[in-house]
Amino acid sequence: MTVTATSVDQPDQLQPRPAPGARAGRLLRLVPAAASALCGVLLYVSFPPRTLWWLALPAFAGFAWVLRDRSWKAALGLGYLFGLGFLLPLLVWTGVEVGPGPWLALVAIEAVFVALVGVGVAAVSRLPAWPVWAAAVWVAGEAVRARVPFDGFPWGKVAFGQADGVFLPLAAVGGTPVLGFAVVLCGFGLYEAGRLLAERRRTRTVRRAAAAAALLSVAVPVAGAVAARALVSDRAENGTATVAVIQGNVPRSGLEFNAQRRAVLDYHARETHKLAADVRAGRAAKPDYVLWPENSSDIDPFAYPDAAAVIEEAAKDIGVPVSVGGVVEKDGKLLNEQILWDPVKGPTQTYDKRQIQPFGEFLPLRSLVGAINKQWTEMAHRDFSRGTRPGVFDIDGAKVGLATCYEAAFDWAVRDTVTHGAEMISVPSNNATFDRSEMTYQQLAMSRVRAVEHSRTVTVPVTSGVSAVIMPDGRITRKTGMFVPAYLVQKVPLRTSTTPATELGVLPEIALVLAAAGGIGWAVGSGLRARRARDA
Repeated sequence: MTVTATSVDQPDQLQPRPAPGARAGRLLRLVPAAASALCGVLLYVSFPPRTLWWLALPAFAGFAWVLRDRSWKAALGLGYLFGLGFLLPLLVWTGVEVGPGPWLALVAIEAVFVALVGVGVAAVSRLPAWPVWAAAVWVAGEAVRARVPFDGFPWGKVAFGQADGVFLPLAAVGGTPVLGFAVVLCGFGLYEAGRLLAERRRTRTVRRAAAAAALLSVAVPVAGAVAARALVSDRAENGTATVAVIQGNVPRSGLEFNAQRRAVLDYHARETHKLAADVRAGRAAKPDYVLWPENSSDIDPFAYPDAAAVIEEAAKDIGVPVSVGGVVEKDGKLLNEQILWDPVKGPTQTYDKRQIQPFGEFLPLRSLVGAINKQWTEMAHRDFSRGTRPGVFDIDGAKVGLATCYEAAFDWAVRDTVTHGAEMISVPSNNATFDRSEMTYQQLAMSRVRAVEHSRTVTVPVTSGVSAVIMPDGRITRKTGMFVPAYLVQKVPLRTSTTPATELGVLPEIALVLAAAGGIGWAVGSGLRARRARDA
């Protein structure tokens, strides 16, 4: 009998291997995704504490390369990868004490806004002078992020990475929206100039209008920044004031320091007594007023006489008013409050923080968060209430504006201190929760941008560092280390004039958002007309 061989008797046939060209093609398709994420990382590296501000330009040039002429679906994914590359390392400090969960959740949500910006940039990339429209789209994305969800999270605005850059004077022209627009426009313009140059080499032709638009996209922001230097001045206009900034330090970093509230208060009082002794010995100039940081008295001095006595003794020893950061309860409301404590009259003026921090000072979606992790609801067991009035302390004729910690990230919260008469600004902060992370340096850079934006001296008293004195031109003239007790004393200019940015307020941002909407509308309309023409 003849036996017929079957497949069982034969060795398994090997699957055909993909051709080298097919593998290379698949790898090439991954290049835009990898490039988008890496450009996001490059943008992060441009931020403090590094002074590599100029890396924002190639970051946006690369972002333009991966987005130009993409479909909306591809742009959405590429934009999300850019957002992850940027925000994951930038915001890692949000998980220092509470673990990676909140950090990853925050980044996942914030990157969605960047993804939507990617869709907008891809859409307008087909328009004439597209870098202008695309930069406006980026600013529009930042404007939305600064307002939603939960009153917004402006951290990571491009402007906040430019405190050491040549574009910084533009903050005085139109605030953070104009400064950010200029940087992004320059980056997109650099890509477009390179693309047109490559096209010329291939085709031996030059599209003059497109080339002119690309060159202007680079030249105008730079020329504008040079011209805006005339708006930057540290000249005193209403005399000067000698200010003292107190950094008392904390017993140890982390959330647990709140359990040692009396120690934190004592540390700041002790450093103030040390300053007073140095003044009497001639080792330090006598200040006109003293600025303590946020949370320097987490014990309510209105409810606990022993806390009030500590503050009063320090104020009497130095002999001038002391602005104290306290946690107080009034009419059943918990408030993050600055209290001006006069050495003779006691507490005379107060300012209640208005822009409170979600998941820090109030807990949105409390029941949902508690279901995920009960520990988070226990740490924020009670929500703070918001203040309702701008903070400007009148201290013997000198008007000091107050923007407490997180408020420095919000344009309106700093601007309205100046429109209500502030001649200098103080940003009392508490960064002890975030240990030695980059958060401190990122926030310090915000204060430098605000100094130029409103042409005001800005002081930054921080519980654990870095505390600083910043001139109206953005220069840091005094600063402390981290987690050390220290004081800073300096004579600073008081200024009354206002910059265009102060006068214009939100108008430049509105104009750029409208430009972005107009550009996207134009692009969508053009696409629909082209599709109808093809169908016809």
